[in-house]
Amino acid sequence: MDNTLFPYSPLTEREPLHWPDGARIAFYVGLNVEHFEIDRPATSIYPGTAGLSPDPLNFGWRDYGPRVGIWRVADILDKHGIRASVMLNSDVVDRYPQIIEAGRQRDWAWIAHGKNNNILQAGMEPDEERAYLTEVVETIERGTGRRPRGWLGPGLTETYETPRLLAGLGLDYVLDWGNDDQPYPLAVDGMFSVPYAVELGDIQMFVGKSLSGPEYVRIVKDQFDQLLKEAEESGSGRVMPLVLHPFVIGQAFRAKYLDEALEYIAGHPATWLTTSDEIAAHYARTAASAAPGPAAG
Repeated sequence: MDNTLFPYSPLTEREPLHWPDGARIAFYVGLNVEHFEIDRPATSIYPGTAGLSPDPLNFGWRDYGPRVGIWRVADILDKHGIRASVMLNSDVVDRYPQIIEAGRQRDWAWIAHGKNNNILQAGMEPDEERAYLTEVVETIERGTGRRPRGWLGPGLTETYETPRLLAGLGLDYVLDWGNDDQPYPLAVDGMFSVPYAVELGDIQMFVGKSLSGPEYVRIVKDQFDQLLKEAEESGSGRVMPLVLHPFVIGQAFRAKYLDEALEYIAGHPATWLTTSDEIAAHYARTAASAAPGPAAG
C-alpha cells in the first residue's frame, strides 16, 4: 500500500531550519522511564530465561533502572544542565512516584510512552486504541501536572490511526519514525514527527552490539560532529537525540562514559540544549508552513 502517513521530503530540497540564538544542533536526551510487568517477557539481556515467570535475571536487570540507574543518570544530566525529555509509561505515575517528583523538580518534559512496556497498541481497533491512549495521557497529566504533547509508542509501535487519535487528545508530535534529522509534518493537520535516533540508543549499542564505553563515546561524538558539519555547510539546523534507558546507561561502570559524551556536546557553542517538546514547538512556529503538505491519499 502507499504511505499515506507522511510525504517524501528530501533533506536537500527544504527551506533552511534555524534554531534559537544561531545554534546548529538541537540536542535532547530521550530518557525512557518505564514499567515492566513481572509476569510477561520484555527487553532482555539473556533470552534463555525470558519466557519464565518470574524471570529474576531479566526482570531484575530492567528493575535496576527505577531503583538505582535513574538517580545516577539524573545526577549526570543535572551536572550538564540538561532537562530530560522523559518517555514515560503511565504506570510509572503510581508505581514510582518518587521519580515523578524528581522530574517535576527538574522541570523535565513528559512524553507519553504507553501504559507500560509490555503492552503494544499495534493491532488495536480504533475505539480500543482511543480508550487506551486517553487513559495513558490523562494518567500522565494527573501525575505530572502537565498534559503531554508528544508520543513514543512502546517498541516504537503505532497503528495507522495513532496520529489522528493523538491529535484528538491535544498532542502534536510523535517520535516513532526515526527517518530524519529534522522535524517534518505528518498527514494529520497539526501533527509532526520529531527525530528519535534508534541506532544511537544505549540498548542497541551496549546490549545489541556489546560496545564498550569508549566506543560509545566515540560514536556519540562522531554523530554530533557529522551533523554539525552538515548543518554548517547547508545553513540548516539538525536534531540530535540521545536515547537512554536507566537500566542500561545507568549501570555504574557506564556512568563516566555518559558524562564524557554529554560534556562534549553540552559544552559546544553550536548546541541548543533543549527538549523534544521545545523542538516541536519551535518547528511548528517557524518552519512547518514551508514544509511539504500531506501525502496523497
